[in-house]
Amino acid sequence: MTRIIGIDPGSRRTGYGIIDAVAGKMTYVTSGIIRLPEGSLPERLKIIFNGVSQLIEQYAPEEMGIEEVFLSHNASSALKLGQARGAAIVAGVNAELPVGEYSARSIKLAVVGTGAADKSQVQMMIVQLLKLSSSPAEDAADALAVALCHAQTSRALAATGAKGYARGRLK
Repeated sequence: MTRIIGIDPGSRRTGYGIIDAVAGKMTYVTSGIIRLPEGSLPERLKIIFNGVSQLIEQYAPEEMGIEEVFLSHNASSALKLGQARGAAIVAGVNAELPVGEYSARSIKLAVVGTGAADKSQVQMMIVQLLKLSSSPAEDAADALAVALCHAQTSRALAATGAKGYARGRLK
């Protein structure tokens, strides 16, 4: 069994999802949102780091997947998102987890079957794939999708005998 934490980073809300992967079967463990208060960006980054660190300590995942920064028309938003990602990645690396990074398109492709899927399609597939009784919040569903994408990528890497993650691809 491999326990995986998926992170959907954000400077206002950071989604997390944790699954167990055993021989291609994925099982839901938990999911939720780290909600960030108004305040300075450094304080919000500290909350992300501490929140992800606490989740890692509590649930003991063995691997982490995280969504890459998407291109944005607003450079300031993209920079803040990148910093939020960095805080979450440092929490994972600090716990010695291997970290896979995945584009939004590759996550949607892995979960829905098309890289152009919308958020409601992702939520619907998360419910189906993990046999949930209700749909998780949008950010939590996105984080679970990251975890599922990571599980699929890890399984494919293991099948080929390859090791390592770099932006969701082989190093």
